[in-house]
Amino acid sequence: MAQRLIELVVPDRYEGDVETILEGDDKVFDHWCGKASGEKVQFKILVDAEESQTVIDQLENNYGTAEGFRLLMFHVEASLPIQVEKEKKEDDEEETRGVSRVELYTAASDQIKLSSVYLLLMGLSAIVAAIGVLRGDVAVIIGAMVIAPLLGPNVGLSLATTLADSDLARKAMRSNFVGILLAFLIAVIIGLLFTDDPTGSVELMARTNVGYGDVALALAAGSAGALAYTRSIPAALIGVMVAIALVPTIVTSGLLLGAGYFTLSFYALMLFLINLICINLSGVLTFLVQGFTPSQWWKADKAKRLTRLAITIWAALLLVLIGVISYLRFL
Repeated sequence: MAQRLIELVVPDRYEGDVETILEGDDKVFDHWCGKASGEKVQFKILVDAEESQTVIDQLENNYGTAEGFRLLMFHVEASLPIQVEKEKKEDDEEETRGVSRVELYTAASDQIKLSSVYLLLMGLSAIVAAIGVLRGDVAVIIGAMVIAPLLGPNVGLSLATTLADSDLARKAMRSNFVGILLAFLIAVIIGLLFTDDPTGSVELMARTNVGYGDVALALAAGSAGALAYTRSIPAALIGVMVAIALVPTIVTSGLLLGAGYFTLSFYALMLFLINLICINLSGVLTFLVQGFTPSQWWKADKAKRLTRLAITIWAALLLVLIGVISYLRFL
């Protein structure tokens, strides 16, 4: 059973209150208290990983504004004696999430930084993807997807939408936009330099044929991306699925634009936009189903309004693009 160790530092006048809260909380396996520097006390609290967010919220709501308040959380690799998991009642809710909101937010924040390494990986991914698409080599295309760091910015944007966090959303959109633009521009340059007819590539032409199956694929990729973070699934594995829905399509659009095939470039760009919308839409829905919401009630109300608005916008854009697909199919 996964466990977390929470370290809480509060002014020593709250020692008795915290003790009362922890002793009466059945989500706490064990806790210890010791003297910290100054007039502070330090609590170490062992909890079930799945229940850690509830404990954190309670402590933050009670003591978050106290001077000197600090809360840290650590993964527990092993603990003795072994804690036996409590039996769940039949009418208990099913398990919905594997990590706390704090862990998820921290992981997403780390993955959306617009750094030189991020840009370098996006550039290399675009070059490798362009070569793979032009050669029709699936193995090379998959290699490009392993390099592409697009999972973090898209999951970060979905999480920011769910939590109504404008700062996280702004950073995620910036990283997403800059990375995608860089890949597109590199592909345009390669398309300008490529002298052969690119339409001879099966892999390239496949990404100009927009179909309804692409919508289902992108929705599945977005949901898998969100689950990779909430269930601690290796992100590199799921990242390939997310990247394969985005990088080859935007690279294909750039290649065709550079080569002068404007209509085909537009079709590939439409497929890219559909994939981008579906990934973020399904990511938001996955986070909502798992119960991720802001800790404070006033933020939760704001999040509900903004999330509904975001879902409406994403869904409207998706319906418009599906309508365009339907129109082009019957031309």
